[in-house]
Amino acid sequence: MLTNVKLGKNMRSVSIVGIGATPFFNGVENETYKGLTNGELFGHAALDAMKDAGIEPRDVQYFFHGSANPHVLNNCITPNLQVADWFGMRGKGSLSHSEGCCTGHVGLEEAVFAVASGAYDIVLSGCSEQGTGMPDGNTPAFMRVPLTSEVLFPDLDSIFDRAYGRFLGGGPGMNHDDWINYYAKENGLTPDQIDDVLSHQAYHFRRAAALCPRAIRRKPFDEMAKEAGYDDVWEYMKSRNNPKMTQYLRTASDSCVADGAAACIVVPTEMAHQFTDKPVEVLGVGASVLDAIVPHLEKKATAEAARQVFELTGLTADDIDLLLVNDFIGSSAFLAAEEIGYLPKGEGWKYVLDGRIAYDGDKPMNTNGGRTSYGHAFGASGMADVFEAVTQMRGEAGERQVKKLPKRTFLRGFGGAQNVRCIILESKF
Repeated sequence: MLTNVKLGKNMRSVSIVGIGATPFFNGVENETYKGLTNGELFGHAALDAMKDAGIEPRDVQYFFHGSANPHVLNNCITPNLQVADWFGMRGKGSLSHSEGCCTGHVGLEEAVFAVASGAYDIVLSGCSEQGTGMPDGNTPAFMRVPLTSEVLFPDLDSIFDRAYGRFLGGGPGMNHDDWINYYAKENGLTPDQIDDVLSHQAYHFRRAAALCPRAIRRKPFDEMAKEAGYDDVWEYMKSRNNPKMTQYLRTASDSCVADGAAACIVVPTEMAHQFTDKPVEVLGVGASVLDAIVPHLEKKATAEAARQVFELTGLTADDIDLLLVNDFIGSSAFLAAEEIGYLPKGEGWKYVLDGRIAYDGDKPMNTNGGRTSYGHAFGASGMADVFEAVTQMRGEAGERQVKKLPKRTFLRGFGGAQNVRCIILESKF
């Protein structure tokens, strides 16, 4: 068994000793959370992570603040400067970063490198996103109006090289169908089979979310089917109550935009037991970035980042007990699982239909419900996956606790239409 893996030459091992997270919610419509600011959200998650690690704000030496789109969503470009007072970090060193929906994974990577280098011993990394709304431009920023596609989609063009590349073009539908269409042709699957697979995946992720108090969508599809007058949930999943948005994508497999925040505390592994009796070591990180003009970029970048982290750690996919995948593109979940090797190539769809990827299956994935049910707070979603991974590895997930206590968890982040990170965590208790 690997212990105290060094992340590179002259670098020390790093472990997560504290985690915190807010619920994911609709901040424009939810009266309980309406009016919260980015600083308040981030502060709640940060203070929870500190409490979990048994430390005070004065103990944290540096922090990272991640947000996918702070300018449009919060009318600021340096949020780290604006949030520090909310959790006792005035005057401390900090940094803002934005890597689209991969921001949370990069946030963990940056915190790990800051400690592994020896520059700091106690680092906070968090992400906060208010994805459901935006300032109206005329009132204080906490008074928010709904984020509309008329604002969001033109802004998404900025992730492409518009000088020599392409614009967003076919939009989200093109991105959603790209990999699954390739997979269907490669494995001889019919559109009806793909429809069944994606419906089953959404169904099982919702089963997990129903047991997760922080999830934004918690009503099981069985209950929704009965309310709509269907005795057969699978008939409901193919009905107009769950309409197709593209050739393959139905609303049940589309990410649910949310507000929320999550954070973690990392320290050198040799110090970890000073803070918790259940530290989780970051064994390694693999990274790949491909420009959006590259065909099937998500598939290729996932394969490369996974190759890197397995080579770095000496592990294989057979050593992984739990997989958390950024699935804001719904089909990405089982497709990325195959690319990583967690599910066998060309066979992953069968695992989905058999329910083996459910939280109570033998190949559990997205045990918080994933982006389709837990919710998708853009940059904060990856850090929420870190929260879920540590929660499961500690055995603290309650009713949705996986059958086998995970020794090692694999996280795959994808965002900004280009950034991929693959991270392996290992429990040290």
